[in-house]
Amino acid sequence: MTQSRDDNTRILEGVMTTVASEPTDSPIESRINIAPMGPIVTDAMDRFIFRPFKTSTTYHNLKSTGQGVFHVTDDVLLLARAAVGRVEPDDDLPIRKAEHVDGLVLSGACRYYELRVVELDDRDERTTIVAHAVARGTLRPFFGLNRAMHAVVEAAILATRIHLTGTASVLAEYDRLDVPIEKTGSARERQAMNELRQFVERKRAAQETS
Repeated sequence: MTQSRDDNTRILEGVMTTVASEPTDSPIESRINIAPMGPIVTDAMDRFIFRPFKTSTTYHNLKSTGQGVFHVTDDVLLLARAAVGRVEPDDDLPIRKAEHVDGLVLSGACRYYELRVVELDDRDERTTIVAHAVARGTLRPFFGLNRAMHAVVEAAILATRIHLTGTASVLAEYDRLDVPIEKTGSARERQAMNELRQFVERKRAAQETS
């Protein structure tokens, strides 16, 4: 099964929550995984195509449970932190149980889509997972377009690809992305960029000493 994009689709960056199937005696809240994802979608937002690597927790959870919740959010600090480390729910990141799937909703997101997997092809290194929306909801208004937010999203994506590109090119790109963040961002976007830069610099230091 090969999925390709056409003129009626686009990639939507957001945050995915999935739940591990084991251990079954653990509360669902303790089995959550929060990760940035960029599925292919249409304007109808009823069909989502994911392409996770087989090494990712999102892939394993979707394969084992066939369920998850995709979130549209303007919280790029959350997206940045989820891209480079494990994020745990707390008072600043509240969650609640989904209504139609065995999953969890990030209460601070703008919109969410409860999903069920209908197709999964993992014959290649990069899997193709097709999911349909069985429920959706709006939690708060989306802030709107902002250059700083877009820059943080791009920086987060670059941080997840340093094993392919190396750290030097990523840090050079960060210098360029710093400009719109400083000009148009809030303290939250600047904090996100700072944490991403620290992550990449730690990776560079580790490479230099290995």
